[in-house]
Amino acid sequence: METQQFEEVKTTTQRLVDTAVDWAKDFLPSLIGAVIILIIGMWLSGVIAGVVSKALKRAKVGTEVVTFVNSFVKIALKAVVIVAALGTLGFNVASLVTALGAATVAIGLALQDTLKNVASGLMVLINKPFKVGDYVQITSYEGTVTKIDISSTHLLTIDNKEVILPNSNITQNNITNYTSQEKRCADLLYNVAYDSDIEKVKKAIRKVAANNDKILPEPNVFIAVGKHADSSIQIIVRLWCETKDYWSVYYYMQENVLKEFNKENIEIPYNKLDVITAEGVQCH
Repeated sequence: METQQFEEVKTTTQRLVDTAVDWAKDFLPSLIGAVIILIIGMWLSGVIAGVVSKALKRAKVGTEVVTFVNSFVKIALKAVVIVAALGTLGFNVASLVTALGAATVAIGLALQDTLKNVASGLMVLINKPFKVGDYVQITSYEGTVTKIDISSTHLLTIDNKEVILPNSNITQNNITNYTSQEKRCADLLYNVAYDSDIEKVKKAIRKVAANNDKILPEPNVFIAVGKHADSSIQIIVRLWCETKDYWSVYYYMQENVLKEFNKENIEIPYNKLDVITAEGVQCH
């Protein structure tokens, strides 16, 4: 009886071993091939991503773009390697690719706004309409650029508020970059009375401008009559300075032109209303 049970166990074990050997003969080459594809494919994806990154750096593309493209290339190539390895193991690659495609479409529809911001972020990073540290105006917002992400741009306003703008809004609107150029023109307007001596007014403004070494001698300070307003003559002044000195020059001119006008008795008109009452008293 014991001999019979032993023979049955032996036979069962032999069947399992034979089955395992047959499976190994059929499956092991595919498994080895899949492992080789994974190892070599993963290595190659890193190498190719590195080559792409170096090419972008040589083209002086921003660090943010290089990082994003590097990650994207790695993920895309690794996905191809995994699909190839699964195909070697006998999986239905066509069905797998179809399922992945359907999943990608579904995810894309769910994240279309995010993907739009990412695409716009790439355009911002590649075209570089501004960089960190620039003072810009985008729609109704203006401030210093503190951070450029792949999906948003951060501004710090002059009163220390942070504004985060989706990059899709940036690429769809006009951008004014106040600090992209080394020099900037200050456009100033002053109103003087009609009986003012225009040459005296010009001389006073030139005197103020000449006393500030931040105002560039070239191009020359431009002063001219702009228009004849209802109660004043408008004087246009254009002068140039380095961009970093713009606001100090602007406020210097506004303050010191007023002082010089007062010193030279040059009248600055202001709106007033004359009212004659029934008693004939005139009020201002």
